Amino acid sequence: MDFTFTEEQQAAVEAAKAVFFDVTPDTVPSPALTAGAVADDFDRALWAKLAASDLLSLVLDAEHGGAELDPIALCLVLRESAKVLARVPLLETSAVAMTVQRYAQPQLARELLPAVGRGELALTVAANGRTGHDGAELAVTARRDGDHWLLDGAQTGVPWAHTCDHIAVPAHTIDGRTVLALVPRAHPGTDLADQTSTNGERFAEVHLQAVRIDAHAVIDADGAWEWLRNLLTTGTCALALGLGTAVLAMTSQYTAQREQFGFPIATFQAVAVQAADRYIDLRAMEATLWQAAWRISTGAQGALPAAGDVSVAKIWAGEGVRRVVQTAQHLHGGFGADTDYPLHRYHAWAKQLELSLGPAAAHEEALGDLIAAHPPGQGA
Repeated sequence: MDFTFTEEQQAAVEAAKAVFFDVTPDTVPSPALTAGAVADDFDRALWAKLAASDLLSLVLDAEHGGAELDPIALCLVLRESAKVLARVPLLETSAVAMTVQRYAQPQLARELLPAVGRGELALTVAANGRTGHDGAELAVTARRDGDHWLLDGAQTGVPWAHTCDHIAVPAHTIDGRTVLALVPRAHPGTDLADQTSTNGERFAEVHLQAVRIDAHAVIDADGAWEWLRNLLTTGTCALALGLGTAVLAMTSQYTAQREQFGFPIATFQAVAVQAADRYIDLRAMEATLWQAAWRISTGAQGALPAAGDVSVAKIWAGEGVRRVVQTAQHLHGGFGADTDYPLHRYHAWAKQLELSLGPAAAHEEALGDLIAAHPPGQGA
């Protein structure tokens, strides 16, 4: 494998840095200071800037107005967005769009993707519900009814559901398959109940009652849901890496300025060792992230399916970002517990990312199952 980024991928990073340059993480209050969600909507002004910079069409094919880049490029942009806690559904929209492009019928791609690239449509996905390996525990069921599908059930913890235009809902069929339905937010039979996430953002519990969806808006290709979930998980790892990088930089700046006994506390051995350990965490998060993104981007075969590399990346991302933020709060002293200080918001987002799409323990279990199913020497 070659982890050298291409010129196009590096250009995407530079474009992202330009867009996020004037975004500050203290424009929205800490969730500890609000009785509910910190805001009703995502950052529409920033969304428009992302569209104007062609970052919303980054991973789309040229026929849909895109730059035809890969999940690695998306993860690079997501890393930059997390450094400033950008309040936009960039991961969800891009991941669903890529899945539509890869697995859906051409009609659905033509309907959605050009508008996504222009910033006119935002997409989200109900990925945090109960989803067993074989789909048997999915909270939404789907059955075919002529030229339509009927959906019933509920999914919890759906990000940006109140403000995105379509919700990608995985559903279990009677024959044990998982299909992915693109449900318009205000579609008849769809009800959204307010929830507030750990990071203070407005989530929803999505209830579907006899929701009738045109067949072309349901993706029933084999592997579509698994590919989308792997992409979402890898993107979450990129967000964790960006957040952790920003927090370590914040900690480095603070400890270099804060003096004790006449010396900056960064010169104390105990402080330096803790910071060095967190730097190692970030490098491990980075290496495992690019391994997972590379597997998804190239479809390269390995000793385990790509889901194995994704689980390894999520284990490091979940544990690593938690340690980075906890150490930062410790080294900041009283500022680390101050709800008016930006670090508090980073901590809330870190906890949200740590638990999203499965905590480290869940991915360790999934990785163990993959190893048991693919003994050494058998290949993927």
